[in-house]
Amino acid sequence: MTSHDRPLSPHLQVYRLALTTVVSGLHRITGMALSACGLLLVAWLVAAAAGAKAYAVVYGILASLPGRLLLVGALVAFWFHLFNGLRHLAWDVGLGFDKAVAPKSAGVVVALAALASVLTLALAWRHLA
Repeated sequence: MTSHDRPLSPHLQVYRLALTTVVSGLHRITGMALSACGLLLVAWLVAAAAGAKAYAVVYGILASLPGRLLLVGALVAFWFHLFNGLRHLAWDVGLGFDKAVAPKSAGVVVALAALASVLTLALAWRHLA
């Protein structure tokens, strides 16, 4: 067998990522996304302080379809990152770190983030339309 005949590790074509692995990666991704959205928040605040003309420009961007999708994505990222951060705080005090409990708490984080996102959008729907 030559080196070209050997499969690549970890056999990506058959490997299935665990939910805890996916949630861990999403926690990092949502943290970076929320940092980028912090810059958007600063731009919005600076535009509000700069006057009606600047604010209208930023508002027009955020009110557009891509802007609204970005805001919905930021909302989902916020809720997910918050609930998973609480999960990590529980781990820091020794709660829920067992091998049997960790996947269940990951599922709870995903469910709570989805529920909170849907509820927030439902409450804010009249302002979004």
